[in-house]
Amino acid sequence: MARLLLHRLGGLLTTLLLSSVLIFGSLYLAPGSPENVLFGSRVPSAAARAAVRHRLHLDQPLPVRYWDWLTGVLHGDLGTSMVTGQPVADRVSAGLGTTLLLVLMTMVLVVLLGLGLGLAAAVRPGRVDGAVSAFTSVSVSVPPFVASTLLISVFAIRTGWFPASGIGEGLGGKIDGLVLPACALAVISCGFLARVTRNAVREELEREHVQTSLVRGLPRLVVLRSHVLRNALPPIITAVGLLTAGTFASTLVVESAFAVPGIGQLTIQSVAQKDFPVVQAVALLLVAAFVVCNAVSDLIQALVDPRLREAGSTS
Repeated sequence: MARLLLHRLGGLLTTLLLSSVLIFGSLYLAPGSPENVLFGSRVPSAAARAAVRHRLHLDQPLPVRYWDWLTGVLHGDLGTSMVTGQPVADRVSAGLGTTLLLVLMTMVLVVLLGLGLGLAAAVRPGRVDGAVSAFTSVSVSVPPFVASTLLISVFAIRTGWFPASGIGEGLGGKIDGLVLPACALAVISCGFLARVTRNAVREELEREHVQTSLVRGLPRLVVLRSHVLRNALPPIITAVGLLTAGTFASTLVVESAFAVPGIGQLTIQSVAQKDFPVVQAVALLLVAAFVVCNAVSDLIQALVDPRLREAGSTS
């Protein structure tokens, strides 16, 4: 298990390092120049442009700039916003808690509904299976921005149960404002997890040892808990890890639709304003979230399935 943990940690650090190179290089090799953000519509003199480029270290070679940025990141310095002049770490941390709470609420809905619908479809073929299949077929085809529009129209404008935009004060106000965004994010993920759960459980139910246990008269709930669900967990855990990682990226659309002051809305604003340091920090944060979610799901699978631990110890 320790060797598997070290292997996953090494892969995580390698992925983050390569991602940082791509993120930094792609932004600064893109058309345009970062100092134009500061000048706006004004046409600066050559001396003023040179002074700004020197202050931003844009007159140095790209590898030198990358190394300075990377060492700063390792020390907790993500740079300074080119638009507001604030430290990037302060701008990111201001919305990070809101986004994490939104992702947590979304995944609670996804796990509860996805697992519940998937299990119901697997153990009750026929009408229940058909109804769940119809629901998942619709849900996986609904983009988050469409779900956001429908939820705002029905539950915010018509009924007034939840706010159409923004969040309130305190934890209760945040949760109240994040209910609709969480539902919008959960729609497509819930259908996907229900399908994965149904297929995994149905496959285990058809195995010979499960059928033998049922024929011998063992209680169905005991067989489901001891033989079916335990063996069906690995693909379900993998799906939950992937969906959690994807939810971080989907917040860009949903937070903008509901005007939620989180990382997603900050990213959209920073891209529109060409605030390069903020975009770099958020992009690296999203990559880190994706890699960490996948690594955690792999470790949980290893705890559930002893075969994966043995494979990791021999690799």
